[in-house]
Amino acid sequence: MKHLHLGEFEEVVLLTVAVLYDKAYGIAIIKEMEERLSRKVSIGALQTCLRRLEKKGFLESEFGEATKVRGGKRKRYFKVTQFGKKALDHVMESRKQLWDAIPKVAFGS
Repeated sequence: MKHLHLGEFEEVVLLTVAVLYDKAYGIAIIKEMEERLSRKVSIGALQTCLRRLEKKGFLESEFGEATKVRGGKRKRYFKVTQFGKKALDHVMESRKQLWDAIPKVAFGS
């Protein structure tokens, strides 16, 4: 199912957006990924990935309210779509099938 294909970074971003649910915006996504995965993420790489996932139909976004703290700028919040959930389910099932296919002797015991 090529149309459900996710790269590794796309998968992690999509999962992180789901974890954050209605609090998923750029900096929050980066902080969550860095804390949970001990992985540095640049804002540029994240923004590129978010736009790509949105273009594929796996994410949707909307602007929040403007705040004085942000100088009147609004945050863009992301949500996983049903199609995005389907892609995540596909990835999870594919990986599970691979794990289940590994013979016990492959890991030495």
